[in-house]
Amino acid sequence: MRRYGKHTDEDDIRTRPGRRNTRPRTNIRPKHEDASEGLVLTVDRGRLTCLVEDRVVLAMKARELGRKAAVVGDRVAIVGDLTGKKDSLARIVRIEERTSVLRRTADDDDPYERVVVANADQLAVVTALADPEPRPRLIDRCLVAAYAGGLEPLLVLTKSDLAPPDKLLELYGHLDIPYVVTSREELQNGTALARVREQLDGKITAFVGHSGVGKTTLVNSLVPEEQRRTTGHVNAVTGRGRHTTTSALALPLAGSDGWVIDTPGLRSFGLHHVDPSQVIHAFPDLEPGTEGCPRACSHDEPDCALDAWVAEGHADPARLYSLRRLLATRERKEGD
Repeated sequence: MRRYGKHTDEDDIRTRPGRRNTRPRTNIRPKHEDASEGLVLTVDRGRLTCLVEDRVVLAMKARELGRKAAVVGDRVAIVGDLTGKKDSLARIVRIEERTSVLRRTADDDDPYERVVVANADQLAVVTALADPEPRPRLIDRCLVAAYAGGLEPLLVLTKSDLAPPDKLLELYGHLDIPYVVTSREELQNGTALARVREQLDGKITAFVGHSGVGKTTLVNSLVPEEQRRTTGHVNAVTGRGRHTTTSALALPLAGSDGWVIDTPGLRSFGLHHVDPSQVIHAFPDLEPGTEGCPRACSHDEPDCALDAWVAEGHADPARLYSLRRLLATRERKEGD
């Protein structure tokens, strides 16, 4: 076997450099101070469609972000190719602090929470008054998630030509939730859209609802076809070809600085992640009364101080009933 000496004259032998000649490892990451700001419009299999100024850009998450994932509505810092041309790819290097988060779990026993939308101002819960029948428990769960995540709720009741809204509105009247009632005829002639737009102008609104309630039809009416086609063209690069509501999609509201976010139809809305103490913040008339509650009070037990607070006239008894109904949704299935 041939061995090479210390002073070999072979010039094709690979030698390992000493430690002094190697580049030291470092945990210091670049700050990317020259990164551009972008808004995440949709996410599809690791590719994120973002709006950067007036350009729609396709991007991927930088490895340095680790498991931290960006979702629709996130404000992000982007570097790389920001031209928005076909086959171009940018890189998301930072996810900015969120002002609100809509989360859900698959069910109440599932500890894995899924962030649906970030930075939305309000949550529009769309429900039909008939065909399909309203599901108040699912509505309650959406309201709890909105309160816990820092979103203002909005009720959008569709198909009022098939059933009156009075019974459902009475159920939520004491929560002081804004609402809009629409019919099929009003959606066709545009009168309902004007009322809905009044609640959406200047805000980022996420729309949720189970299949068949008319949620996507309403979003399609609010957003011009041309704007949906533009976003769909970018999705074709990711392999989707066209948008379907299998993933959330943010769209600019025509003639306004508002945005609408269409989300997939709901089958369930788990609340495993919700701390009951967060829900009380949506009841400012009841919250001061919790100071006398025992530690870790569920607000639905004999020693709860809220009963005395209401009895002393500080709040309407119907408000306490509404709070307890919402808190109890974690113990009930949506179809109850």
